[in-house]
Amino acid sequence: MLESAVQLMDDVRANLQRVRERMARAARRAGRRPEDILLIGVSKTVPAERVREALDAGLPALGENRVQEARDKIRSLGRPVPWHLIGHLQTNKVKDALELFDVIQSVDRLSLAAELARRTRRPLAVLVEVNLAGESSKGGFAPLQVKAALDAIRALPRLEVRGLMAVPPAAPDPEQARPWFRALRDLRDAAGLPELSIGMSADFEVAIEEGATMVRVGTALFGARAKAA
Repeated sequence: MLESAVQLMDDVRANLQRVRERMARAARRAGRRPEDILLIGVSKTVPAERVREALDAGLPALGENRVQEARDKIRSLGRPVPWHLIGHLQTNKVKDALELFDVIQSVDRLSLAAELARRTRRPLAVLVEVNLAGESSKGGFAPLQVKAALDAIRALPRLEVRGLMAVPPAAPDPEQARPWFRALRDLRDAAGLPELSIGMSADFEVAIEEGATMVRVGTALFGARAKAA
């Protein structure tokens, strides 16, 4: 039985199919269309060969936390789908990030937004990161800062603010994330933005029920991660 479970997690194609089915059921429960939700495969520490299996099976987008790891994978895999930066971006890595990523999801401070606007030579899709619970271990704007931050970022040239992104406090029960997802959705709606990037392997179904337009799924697709160096 244990060996069978391991084999299932090793089968990226089967994992992708299961995730899609779970997404579709969650969307239907919320009266939504499954095709309106983008599945982003989080490939942090996942070998390029395994990522290629997911791409061959139809994974529509990839997300990486680190600029250098994305560079290495793009050299191996190319750019068959959009790449999203979902991790913290240091200001001194902006130039590299702009060469690699189609979307920057983790704009967590005004100085980063200004540097992105200064360096990009193309329209750049960005999401603004919100620190919903004020956790010191996470970046992002406090909920009460979001409106002013959006006004400032929208005034910058070439940045296209598409929506909000957040990672709620870790919890053993996915239902505990629901109030956080709902709070971010309310902020998104108040700002008149289209995108809401919430939900990971443990809670993406709840996120979809609460309005996610993007879910960032790693373990459920690729299996348990190796520890990052």
